[in-house]
Amino acid sequence: MKIDKSKPVMLTGATGYVAGWLVKKLLDNGLTVHAAVRDPDNKEKLKYLNKIAEKSSGTIKYFKADLLAKDSYLEAMKGCELVYHTASPFSLSIKDAQKDLIDPALKGTKNVLESVNKTDTVKRVVLTSSVAAIFGDNKDIEDLPNKIITEEHWNTSSSLTHQPYSYSKMLAEKEAWKISKEQTRWDLVVINPSLVIGPGINPHGTSESFNLVKQIGDGTMKAGAPGLIVGGVDVRDLAEAHYNAGFLPEAEGRYITSNKAVTFVSLGKILRKKYGDAYPFPKKEIPKFMIWMLAPLVGFKRKMISRNIGYSWNADNSKSIEKLGVKYRPIEESIIDFFQQMIENDVFKKEK
Repeated sequence: MKIDKSKPVMLTGATGYVAGWLVKKLLDNGLTVHAAVRDPDNKEKLKYLNKIAEKSSGTIKYFKADLLAKDSYLEAMKGCELVYHTASPFSLSIKDAQKDLIDPALKGTKNVLESVNKTDTVKRVVLTSSVAAIFGDNKDIEDLPNKIITEEHWNTSSSLTHQPYSYSKMLAEKEAWKISKEQTRWDLVVINPSLVIGPGINPHGTSESFNLVKQIGDGTMKAGAPGLIVGGVDVRDLAEAHYNAGFLPEAEGRYITSNKAVTFVSLGKILRKKYGDAYPFPKKEIPKFMIWMLAPLVGFKRKMISRNIGYSWNADNSKSIEKLGVKYRPIEESIIDFFQQMIENDVFKKEK
């Protein structure tokens, strides 16, 4: 599917962490970006995107839209051949999983793709999913034949009550594939990233990734960190994957977009090498039995602890390298650039 670069490209969630770098990439390549946002008049929220646009050869236009408002993306989609659906909630502290995670992810995806079906010009949709749609718990990976996740796998262990974020990503992606297969005009390409790290276009971002990395340096993990192994990917590499997924005619299917497995202690070690003992980075892991005992007190469910802590994490990212041409930068660069941005924004002022 060949996409005409002279036509505008639409993004949902344009002010988001991942979308910011994708917008930059599109604008730097001279494209016109139709940015769908909740409030096009909120100059404060849009100032970082506007700053990028001023220095680029591309053009950005804002459109009012909402994930749960029917047909609200139709105006932004007019004349577009390519649509990026990056908007989806990611939060580990939620009160109502159905309302805060499932509905925005599932109904939002349905809403966007229903608008795609009503817009004759659209030829391709690139959906930001997650490796969470592929597996639910690290123990799931341990139970796979080669103990490694691939694009062939689906999350079968998450539910509304266990790992609801992962459940929402799986439901939303499955819905996207269902809608895609019911028509032949446009094709669907899906990006499945692991934990996203790296500096944001908005230096004052409040993503869940930001919160997790902040805890590595603010003393939260001074006494020790959970022994959770996760995949990590730089937000800039992820933007590259999205861009190529949109414009490479041969792009198809799902792409695990992840660099390498990391732990909070391994990230702390990288940061200590750079910053010494200026910050209280974690030096050791808390024993699993202690986390299991304390879990209810800090809002974690014991099932999540028992099925994740102490299990390995492996993903096959070869498709993203070979087919999308992603060149993953060292994880050291990702975490140091991210942390340095936080320092420059006085995130740790009170903690130091």
